[in-house]
Order: sequence, then structure tokens, then C-alpha cells
Amino acid sequence: MNQKILIVDDEESIVTLLKYNIDQAGYDTDVAYTGSDALEKASSTTYDMIVLDVMLPGMDGMEVCKQLRQKQVQTPILMLTAKDDEFDKVLGLELGADDYLTKPFSPREVVARIKAILRRMVREPAEDTVQTIQIADLKIYPEQYEATIKEEALVFTPKEFELLYYLAQNIGRVLSRDQLLSAVWNYDFAGDTRIVDVHVSHLREKIEPDTKKPVYIKTIRGLGYKMEVPK
Repeated sequence: MNQKILIVDDEESIVTLLKYNIDQAGYDTDVAYTGSDALEKASSTTYDMIVLDVMLPGMDGMEVCKQLRQKQVQTPILMLTAKDDEFDKVLGLELGADDYLTKPFSPREVVARIKAILRRMVREPAEDTVQTIQIADLKIYPEQYEATIKEEALVFTPKEFELLYYLAQNIGRVLSRDQLLSAVWNYDFAGDTRIVDVHVSHLREKIEPDTKKPVYIKTIRGLGYKMEVPK
């Protein structure tokens, strides 16, 4: 069965263009033209991904994203924004979006982003070599995309989990933001490393006893990040 993608935009021409190209890429699509319709569909139907415009009538895309994450809907979200404004992009990521594209964009680029995100979501068959990772009170279960801290289940977006897992796989190593972009997002963000900082901040809120004094994910000034075993 094909993976299913919800396209949300109030401009019918954009929806038609995206739907055609995404369908041609082999996915099944559903559409919504308002934020409230998108929220209802995404809350009641299982999608593999949501392509969500920011500028929607009534409830905007930011609010849709926020409410979905509050409802524990962890479907990957690719945000579309007409504003080439870093604040809007960062706010979208902070609310739980996995990625963003600024209008105008090419349909080919949208499809490439969708493939990159969904490629990371493919579950490989269980193998004996895929082991649970434990770092102090943090346990990571790669096959289940799950983690616990002090035996309490944590809730992550797919991209947050992938970043946590990659950091844990490279414990003790300093990883630059560019390295993390390449490894976790699987493509070049043209130097826009702010997306890494936002996701690290999300992880710290969930795993660190004190976000102001992180013990798991350390910032290495001028270089990047490093995961350590808390002392």
C-alpha cells in the first residue's frame, strides 16, 4: 500500500500542482483547504506525512502544527511558507514541524523533501545487531522509535528521535551542525543550521534534568554538539 500524504493549502492551484506531482511520485494524497479541516483529518486519519501551508484562513498552519503535537500526533510535517523570514521558520520548527520550504518552490523540490523525510522513517526488519542503547537513565529503542528516561516513556517527533539516536550512536564524538544536517536530514540545508539548534533544544527539554545545565547533550562552542554519559 502506498504511503499517504495530506496536502494542506488554501490556494487551489497550488494544491492541484502538489497533488499531481506527489501522486506521480507514487504516493496517495488527500487534501484540505483550511486549518480546521486539516486538524480534523490529521487527528482522525493516519497519514505518513503532512505538507502544511502556514498562511491559511482562520486557523493558520502554525496553530495546526501546535495542536497536532499537543494531541500527540507525531506525523512528520513539512511546512510551506510564503515568508522568507527566519523567525517564522524557527517558530514552525519549535512548534514541532520537521522541515520547511519557502515559496516559491519547485514541485520537484517538495517531492525530494518528502522522499528524504519518509526515507528516514522506513523501519528495517529487526536484526540482532540493532541493540537498545542505554546512557545513564536514558534508554533508546531504535526499532520502536521509542525512548525512556528513568523508565518513563518520552514522546518525540520522528526527526527528534533520529537526532537523539544519531547522537547516541556517536557518544563522545563532537558532531558539527553540518554533519548532523547531512546525517539526520539527509540533504543540504544550504548552511541553515538553526534547524539543528531547535531540535537539540527540544531534546534537552525532554531528557535533561536541567536544560540550563545539560548533562547528556553538550554544546561544544564553535564546533557543534556531543552526547556524553552524565557524571
